[in-house]
Amino acid sequence: MTMTDPIADLATRIRNALSIKRADVRIPHSNLKAGICEVLKREGYVRDFTVEPGDGFPVLKVALKYGPDGEQVLQSITRISTPGCRVYRGVQAHAPVLRGMGITVLTTAKGVLSDREARAQNVGGEALLEVY
Repeated sequence: MTMTDPIADLATRIRNALSIKRADVRIPHSNLKAGICEVLKREGYVRDFTVEPGDGFPVLKVALKYGPDGEQVLQSITRISTPGCRVYRGVQAHAPVLRGMGITVLTTAKGVLSDREARAQNVGGEALLEVY
C-alpha cells in the first residue's frame, strides 16, 4: 500500500509519539519532511532531528521536546493543505496562530518556512501544518 499523504503521516507519527511520551520518533525521510523538522526545531517545538540510514532508505530521527515537568511543548500539529484540497496563502493572509503562540508551516519559493519567517521575507505559499 502506498502512502498518499506523507505530511499527514509525519504529523500523526509525532502526535502518537507525544501521546506515549516517547523521547524520539522515526519518520521516513524526504527533503520536504526534513524542511518541516528544521522549522519545528528553529521555532522550538522539537529538540533536534538527524537523518540516519535505514533499511535501504534513510529515516529522520526527531528528538521530541518536553517541559521540566514532562509536559508537551508541542500541543497540537494539524494538517491544513491536503492532496485533494491544496490551501495557498499570500503574504497578506498569514494570520498569527493563537495570537502568535503557534505557527503555520508553509512551503514557499524560498523553502519551508514558518509564517513568521514568511512574513519577514514577504513570501506566500502552501500552508502545510498548523502547530501550537
